[in-house]
Amino acid sequence: MSWINFLLVAGLAATAGAIVQSGVGLGLGLVAAPVVTLLFPEMMPGSLLIAAAVLPLLVLAGEAREADWAGLRWAFVGRLAGTPAGIWVVATLPDRALGLAVGAMVLVAVAVTGLSARVPRNRGTLIGAGLMAGAAGTATSIGGPPIALLYQRESGPRVRATLSIFFTVGALLSVLTLAAVDELPARQVAGGLALTPFVIAGFAVSGPFRRYLDRDHTRGAILAVTATSALVLIIRNML
Repeated sequence: MSWINFLLVAGLAATAGAIVQSGVGLGLGLVAAPVVTLLFPEMMPGSLLIAAAVLPLLVLAGEAREADWAGLRWAFVGRLAGTPAGIWVVATLPDRALGLAVGAMVLVAVAVTGLSARVPRNRGTLIGAGLMAGAAGTATSIGGPPIALLYQRESGPRVRATLSIFFTVGALLSVLTLAAVDELPARQVAGGLALTPFVIAGFAVSGPFRRYLDRDHTRGAILAVTATSALVLIIRNML
């Protein structure tokens, strides 16, 4: 792997993903994970988990008061239970299968989000979404869609703040667990640290995009971003 190519390509994807996530509450993994999985599979999932850790903290600096703390309590119960499943996926699935799994998971989330009526948000659905997010987030660095589905009709600040808290704790849990079972190579750690400035840059320029989405465009943006990234990943791995 060429580190220059990685920084140019993955850095651009991370910047774009950070801009999207700064506006809609998720997006860094959805935008960057397909690119990194396609071109630099040996850098997944650790590099994006590490690079993404700083972004939720930046979002929370201005919007922490909007978070749904009561709902997060139950989502974290599921997140804890789902992390071991994600570790198993990382350890057993080949790169191509993992890429297809990422794309399929995201498309399912898009379909459910776009076609369903209002999804009830209660103890059971929060635990279930947390479970799915724990497995998917640890295996692929894409853990946002299950939780975003439950908050899709909330305001932009509430979605961003709630998902940011979930991502911060979840990413830390995933990284520590991967390291504990020796599934976090040093190159992934180095890659994540190298991508962090690109993530910060994306947040820094996201203000106009965030204000636009807050005018009742958040839900449509979530659907568009997730569908596009999933289709690209699935087509590439099938070919």
